[in-house]
Amino acid sequence: MGLRPNLLTRRTAGVATSTLALLLSTAAVGVVPAASAFSAAPAGVCAEPADAHGHADARVAKGGHPRLDPNELTAKQVREREADLAAAQRERANFRTGPTVTPLASVTIPVVVHVIQENSTRAGGNIPDSLITQQISVLNQSYAGSTGGAATAFSFQLTKINRVTNPSWYPIVQGSSAERSMKTSLREGGKNTLNIYLGELSDSLLGWATFPKRKLDSMDGVVVLSESLPGGTATNYNQGDTGTHEVGHWLNLYHTFQGGCSGSGDSVSDTPAEASPAYECPTGRDTCSTAGKDPITNFMDYTYDSCMYQFTAGQASRMLTAWNAYRAA
Repeated sequence: MGLRPNLLTRRTAGVATSTLALLLSTAAVGVVPAASAFSAAPAGVCAEPADAHGHADARVAKGGHPRLDPNELTAKQVREREADLAAAQRERANFRTGPTVTPLASVTIPVVVHVIQENSTRAGGNIPDSLITQQISVLNQSYAGSTGGAATAFSFQLTKINRVTNPSWYPIVQGSSAERSMKTSLREGGKNTLNIYLGELSDSLLGWATFPKRKLDSMDGVVVLSESLPGGTATNYNQGDTGTHEVGHWLNLYHTFQGGCSGSGDSVSDTPAEASPAYECPTGRDTCSTAGKDPITNFMDYTYDSCMYQFTAGQASRMLTAWNAYRAA
């Protein structure tokens, strides 16, 4: 599998007229410097999962601190999540008793974007609307399979941009009381609404997300470094794939390297096992003795944006199964 040629150009060339019309009615403003987001964390600091069951996940930049990933799931946590998915499927099957009530085969996800700012400058988090529209375009292309992977059932429709200036929420610190306060105050919609929070992030993280749960709580959603959006300043991570990666977690995908070379791995049969995260854009990497080279071009690894471009058919199936179990109305 080769690298994506000129991905940023292809992805940002077209933005739907309806999306442009929506954004023309909102005020265009600013962004955060990615450099400080990638700085080393204080010695001895180690972030914890968003809750006791590891319902959060993250993407870490090269040179960052993998130990700070809010959710590198243990084998026990994976077993618990898989058991919960099976239970949720049984509940939904019992609920679907009418002849016209069937699982969804295609899904348009409403998206509410919250831009968290320290002040009105770009250095203070005030990114332009153009970065947000381009991110929605990247999500639609990635999940449609038009960048080279399997098509999934999902498309994304931007419904609102909410700009909030609040220095106490900036930068966004994973697992903090400020993060909880932010999300409790701002989250909109039901389980089927994707809330994305943009800003400068703590601890070298590019982003994190919650996994789906049977009962919606205010922490549900995706947090993404503003400058990782297409056209941002986060070198090697500014084509929008952090957003794609984190939404994958929100739709119930694990990392490709989950579980390493043994066990059920990422619970998807067509992603080859991988012993550890891949960074940058390695060639011919093969860290497990099982069939297949490491899936370094998969959106759920840690490689540069220029290197990742696909979901597999198995991942597409897993996301739709989880949607119908957890998030479908």
